[in-house]
Amino acid sequence: MAGRTATPGASVTSRALAILAAFDADHRSLTLTEIAARAGLSRPTAHRLIAELTAWGALRRDAQGRYVVGRRLWNLGMLAPVQADLREAASPFLHDLYGATLETVQLAVRDGLETLYVDRLAGHRSVPIVSTIGSRLPMHATGVGKVLLAFAPPEVQQAVLGAPLRRFTPYTVTSAARLADQLDRARAEGYATTAEEMSAGACSVAVPVLVGDTAVAAVGFVVPDLRRTRPRLVAALQVAAQGIARSL
Repeated sequence: MAGRTATPGASVTSRALAILAAFDADHRSLTLTEIAARAGLSRPTAHRLIAELTAWGALRRDAQGRYVVGRRLWNLGMLAPVQADLREAASPFLHDLYGATLETVQLAVRDGLETLYVDRLAGHRSVPIVSTIGSRLPMHATGVGKVLLAFAPPEVQQAVLGAPLRRFTPYTVTSAARLADQLDRARAEGYATTAEEMSAGACSVAVPVLVGDTAVAAVGFVVPDLRRTRPRLVAALQVAAQGIARSL
């Protein structure tokens, strides 16, 4: 279901927003008919508004003729202080982590009940990576998501634990009780891990960026295996997280 659906008599702005809200992490490219259905608009109305949004740069058509989010909309979103300031503060530390390990490094924040990926540096090793800059993923199946959830307000944890936990691989934790135990451990140890929970062949480890008692972000690695490298990677992440927090 779309995140925002136009209602009868809605303004042009509401209808345009409903079109943009038709796109999400599971619907990155859509046809005109799909956009109209998800936005709750007639096809002619959707066609007219999509043409205007495309001309402005909020949307664009790919090689298959499907619509995707345009670069201009992405550039506008990156002006938001929570992303621009955080990326600027974190950038040198992310590059230090990458330079020391050559592993994939990720920076993420919590956006409601989802994990929003703010920055990522791709590692040298071939590891299946689902996330991209600007993408959103459920919090229960990634390292950065779990550590953000562990340090989130109680009502956020209750909302996630009380909803069905989607299974992505045979190893995804879908038991609320088991996830709650993992969150307790993450708070006690200061980091969270996953083992092939989002995609086969990819493990992750992440720590929170704490300003006071608030986790304003999470920084993590995605690697093929954590059995031998976890202590070293956690130590590096904690140093980086402290540096980012001081910069903020």
